[in-house]
Amino acid sequence: MSRSKLVIIGNGMAGVKCVEEIIALEPDTYEIVIYGNEPRPNYNRIMLSKVLQGEHSLQDIIINDWTWYAEHHIRLCTGETVHRIDTRGKYIETESGLKETYDVLILATGSSPFIPPIPGIDKERVMSFRTIDDCTRMSDYSKTYRKAAVIGGGLLGLEAARGLLHLGMEAVVVHNAPYIMNRQLDQKAATMLQEELEGQGMSFLLNRNTQKITGRSQAQGLLFTDGSKLEAQVVIVAVGIRPNVDLARRSGIATNRAIMVDDYMRTSVPDIYAVGECAEHRGISYGLVAPLYEQGKVLARTLCGQETPEYKGSIPYSQLKVSGVDVFSAGEISGEGMQTAIQHLDGIQGTYKKVLMQAGKVRGAILFGDTTEGTALLGLVQRGADVAELAPREGAPDPAEMAAAALPAQETVCACNNVTKAAIMKAIQEQGLETADQVKEQTKASGSCGGCRPMVAALLKHTHNLKNNGGTGVVATPDKPAPMPVCSCTALGHAELKEILADIVVLETVLPDISLILQKLGWGSELGCSVCRPVIHYYLQVSGGTMVVREIEAHSEVQVRWDDQNPLSSYARDAGSLAAQLRTNWIGAAMPSPLNMGVAPGPGSLVSALVQDIGLLASPAGWEIYAGGHAEHPVKQGGLIGVAETEVQAATLASACLQWYRQTAWYDEPLWAWTERLGFMSIRETLLDDQLQKELAATLQADI
Repeated sequence: MSRSKLVIIGNGMAGVKCVEEIIALEPDTYEIVIYGNEPRPNYNRIMLSKVLQGEHSLQDIIINDWTWYAEHHIRLCTGETVHRIDTRGKYIETESGLKETYDVLILATGSSPFIPPIPGIDKERVMSFRTIDDCTRMSDYSKTYRKAAVIGGGLLGLEAARGLLHLGMEAVVVHNAPYIMNRQLDQKAATMLQEELEGQGMSFLLNRNTQKITGRSQAQGLLFTDGSKLEAQVVIVAVGIRPNVDLARRSGIATNRAIMVDDYMRTSVPDIYAVGECAEHRGISYGLVAPLYEQGKVLARTLCGQETPEYKGSIPYSQLKVSGVDVFSAGEISGEGMQTAIQHLDGIQGTYKKVLMQAGKVRGAILFGDTTEGTALLGLVQRGADVAELAPREGAPDPAEMAAAALPAQETVCACNNVTKAAIMKAIQEQGLETADQVKEQTKASGSCGGCRPMVAALLKHTHNLKNNGGTGVVATPDKPAPMPVCSCTALGHAELKEILADIVVLETVLPDISLILQKLGWGSELGCSVCRPVIHYYLQVSGGTMVVREIEAHSEVQVRWDDQNPLSSYARDAGSLAAQLRTNWIGAAMPSPLNMGVAPGPGSLVSALVQDIGLLASPAGWEIYAGGHAEHPVKQGGLIGVAETEVQAATLASACLQWYRQTAWYDEPLWAWTERLGFMSIRETLLDDQLQKELAATLQADI
């Protein structure tokens, strides 16, 4: 059977990431051809500044070498610029005259440096900073010239200036705003960064607009609009990027600022997709690696014919090193209605933390000097979490390890390479890793931008402490009332016990007998008691643990009721079908507490969906799903989680609710009490996230 031909225009990080995902999912589906205009294999553009600063060579930043393409039977055409797409004939043509037919085409053309229309911008020794060749040119210039100016005080401009300093040149950063990195930082963090960079030898001219680049045919300096001048023999322009859309526009593909795509990365032309910096999704084109990788995964699953959640956009964030200084920024850092939730400055340590809120929800965060909390804060920003969730982190001892311990096991630590906390901890444990560099080598975590390295180091410490301290982890946050103990065998409450057991599951491939676990936890009784044993078994099971001696004593009772006797309802058969499906799907699932579920074919049914733990009610719009009700005294009516059009969607939402309850409830906590503790609106917002909803429903099926 012949394979379809997949052609990718662009050999950058986004396009090749998509190819990697396709190979992992369906390696035999496509004949793959990649066209790249640079004469080399795929490399990490984020690390160019490290090459310029002498920390890495070109070989060090190669992501996929020539061998990788050969091993996966990918034909790589380097040094070729595609200038035409015939969308009717389904072929592309390069400037050198090569033609290539395709069945499916991915545009991953990336972006180019934005070159502002400043008089003199085309003079010799005026250049951008985007490729390996740019690094080479800057290195060559440094052998002859000493004075350099960098136009642009964003991340790229600062990294370029740091590289110039390393090459022995004087570097002056010219920025048109009151402070550097003004899109990612507030003035305080920017000032701290500027002072650090000035200590490294960098100079700054702020609130300056360049009127022209002086000199006859070669750059000699800058003239500013206020009449002042700056001598400079080399000028680096780093004021932003512009998506490469000319090829798409010439080919009749819909473009705006970038190539317009839908939630599955499809363009306006059938069988043509776009991904990365050249793509515009819901009016936004992203220039950071994490969103581009998210797009690549959605596109890969789409092309492989696998079900995938839609790409709904990304929360912009940066977690990186700026000239050796750790900096983190996420979400909105300014705007109407934005307020400061937390602000801490440590002048001795040189660290700064600011968390912003809007209407009681976490909306943005800035960290300077110590970014170990970055991943955890990003999760809060992405979820729009209540600001109350910030409180436990304040005043805690060893904040780095506390942040690592508080991170959920499946939370992504390295967004560049999609590495989770669980994967890092498992690698540390199974392979005996001792350093952050070893973790990077084995898992790729922190191997791209390096911004997550502090969290990797904290997880390394946390994992070793878990083993050394018998699995008890770090000290709990002080100045908080002690939780009610699970039983008389221990002082641990449900929350701490559940967290510790989840970490043990991550570290152990097969869990030991429960008596050994109790010994590790310093239990007061060798075998526990009738109260704590089922609690421990339940928390281990919902964390994914496999016991050598499996004695699951947790509740598994799910009562499913439906009314198929209502002659007035045209939905009775559908209700019976849906109830039977859910009963089959949920049977045998360990529950925190016995659970009642009801399916009602309509108003007036013998079964009331509103007083069940989980209730489904047929309606003209489809199915209404309720949660948190109970029929015992005092009767409590459940709240509406959402409305589903089909039985499949209703089953998915109900199953997601059940799984979220299983994962986050305490043992013996009824579902109605769980909704009161977590807050109904918080539960509802979680479950109405389509991607998370599907993941939860799938996890439930995998657990049963």
